[in-house]
Amino acid sequence: MRIIRDYDYIDEADRGASAAIGNFDGVHLGHQSVIDIARRKGRETGAPLGVVTFEPHPREFFAPDAPPFRLTGREARAHRLEKLGVEKLYELNFNAALSSLAPEEFARKVIAGGLGLSHVVVGADFCFGKGRAGSAADLEAFGAEMGFRVTIAELLSAEAGEVSSTAIRQALSQGRPRDAAAMLGHWHRIDGVVMGGEQRGRELGYPTANLSIAGLHPPKFGVYAVLVDVLAGPHAGHYHGAASLGVRPMFGGEVPNLETHIFDFSGDIYGTDISVGLVEFLRPEETFSGLDPFIAQMDADCARARRILDAT
Repeated sequence: MRIIRDYDYIDEADRGASAAIGNFDGVHLGHQSVIDIARRKGRETGAPLGVVTFEPHPREFFAPDAPPFRLTGREARAHRLEKLGVEKLYELNFNAALSSLAPEEFARKVIAGGLGLSHVVVGADFCFGKGRAGSAADLEAFGAEMGFRVTIAELLSAEAGEVSSTAIRQALSQGRPRDAAAMLGHWHRIDGVVMGGEQRGRELGYPTANLSIAGLHPPKFGVYAVLVDVLAGPHAGHYHGAASLGVRPMFGGEVPNLETHIFDFSGDIYGTDISVGLVEFLRPEETFSGLDPFIAQMDADCARARRILDAT
C-alpha cells in the first residue's frame, strides 16, 4: 500500500483511484462497507482501490485540548486499511489551508484536480468543506460537473443500532468489548511499542508488556482477557493474555496505560510493536490490603481469562 500525503504533489501513477472518503476511525463495519463499494466500482474500470482520509483527525485540529477520542491511531488505521486491500492511502495533511476550502473548492482542487479520483464513495451522512457545509448530495452534483462518479452508501445498522465510531466508543466506555467488536468486525485493538516500566509485575511473577494509550479513547478501566499479536522480531506470533488498563491504583499511578501479561511467554520484547485485542472485561480496577491478596486476585484473573480465551 502506498501512502500519499499531499494532493498538490502526486505521481501520475497514484491518480485515478476509486476511493472511499472519510476519517475511518476504528475502520468499523460501516467503513468497510463503503470501502467494499469503492473496490467493486474500481474493478468495473480497472481503477486501484483508494481511501482518502485526514491526519490529524479534524476534531483534533479544531479542538486540540479536548479529551482523547480516537479509536485508532495513524499507524493502526493504516495497518487495518492495508489488510483490507487498500492500494492507495491518501492520508491528507489536515491544516488551516485544507480546512478553509469551500465544498466546491475541495471537490475541484483535491478530488478532481489533485488526486484525480475516478470514483468517490461516501456515507449518506458525509459532510465536507469549510464549516462542513457540503453534503453527500452536493458532492454528487460536483462530480457530475467535474468528471468523477459518486456513490452514496447507506448507513449500516447492526442489531444494537447504527454502526458508528460514537456507538463503539460508548460500548468500550461501558466495558462491552464484544459489542464493540460486533460493530468493528474485529476485536478492538490497542497497538504500540512496548515501553520500559518499573518491572513491578516481574517482581510479582507477572511480567507485563506496557503500552501507552495517549491520544486514544480510553476503554473502561479494569482487567481484560486479551489476544496479543507480537508483530515483529524473533517472538512474532499470536498469544493469549490478561491485561490491566488504567492508572494502577494499587501503586499510586496517575498516567493510564495498558499492561499486558502474556501467558506462557518468555522473551524480551521491549521496543517491539505489539497489538492487544480486548476480548472480555473481567473486573474494574481496585486496591488491595496487601500484595498477597493482590497476587491471589491476579491468579484468579488469569485463570478466568484463560478459560474465556480458550472458548473464543
